[in-house]
Amino acid sequence: MVRLETLRGYLLEEVLAWLLRSSGYRLLTEKDDPARPPWNVLEKRKHGLVVRGRGAWHQADTLGEFQFVPPFSLPIRLFAEAKFTRLKVGLPTVRNGHGVVHDLNENVVTTLSNGSGPHRPRTRYHYSYAIFSTSGFTQDAQEFALAHQISLIDLSLPDFRPLRDLVRVAAKSVYDAVKSMPPSQRPTVYEIRNYLRRHLLNLWEEPVTDALSVTDPLDTLAAGLRRRSSLGLVLAFPTAPFVLGLVSTDLHAFVRHAREQPTHPVRVHRIHRSAGHPVWLIEPRAGSAYRLTFSLPEQVEAWILDQEEGTRSRTHWTTRNLLSAITLYWVDDSHTHTFQLHYSSEEFREFGGRPISDFGEASDVL
Repeated sequence: MVRLETLRGYLLEEVLAWLLRSSGYRLLTEKDDPARPPWNVLEKRKHGLVVRGRGAWHQADTLGEFQFVPPFSLPIRLFAEAKFTRLKVGLPTVRNGHGVVHDLNENVVTTLSNGSGPHRPRTRYHYSYAIFSTSGFTQDAQEFALAHQISLIDLSLPDFRPLRDLVRVAAKSVYDAVKSMPPSQRPTVYEIRNYLRRHLLNLWEEPVTDALSVTDPLDTLAAGLRRRSSLGLVLAFPTAPFVLGLVSTDLHAFVRHAREQPTHPVRVHRIHRSAGHPVWLIEPRAGSAYRLTFSLPEQVEAWILDQEEGTRSRTHWTTRNLLSAITLYWVDDSHTHTFQLHYSSEEFREFGGRPISDFGEASDVL
């Protein structure tokens, strides 16, 4: 029987797949592979989707494809792995992610042929890997991820608490229900995930168990997410070798503002907390129409701040260089919007020790 914290991670991955649709990522199934065996790269097996690399097939429970292809590049596919644990995510998890994407990106067969007919081009992809953690990452995991461009996204921010609570309660209810069932009647993890995926993404493959004691908490989780539709996660892409996971209690307020001003200047606050590492806050420079927050793993933050002497000058360097242009994609009604948030170094301002009422801590404001 699956462990409780593992089940929490699996359910969180399904929730993230639902949330990341708004960032332009579409969850893939084996039906999205136009090639037939033996040339296919996606395949459904007993435990779910697998994807072909150069040396092996790899489990791909949550594999998304970005809707647009960057200029002079390959279509982008993203592995999303979620860890909902008490302990920080360690080096083995990050190293595994690197091994997977390295093997996939080395799968360099460029043409297809049935042996008698002409060769035809084979579609290739660029695979990336993102690990989401509710408890942070160890130092060696962060250093390895930074060196190999594995994205680490911290879900421990206060704004993520409602989302964490929804997943935690649902996982505990499902776990207790499954535990009380005879082993022969227990649904598999794949069936549980597939049932939730049906409700969130309208991807329905096979029937799941009819045991209401198992499906009820999954229905409650899906309904809770829809009621909190303004609470979401959006991926943001700065001019740096990592991505940002931005969150807001009213993400739609940001979208409304950004649709009116797709490119606009912002202020950045680095908020010092008495417990935990700092949180970064993004607001429009004119007014207070929205608030976006994100957190960086400690070693990643130390790396980007360790560029100049002095905390304030390092913070200034960070925003002037790495956060000077942040690109976001937002999908609604099958239409994709592109937004850019700009920090202008000419307008640099800094205030130490200014209280932020929402956090009760001091901040550097840029």
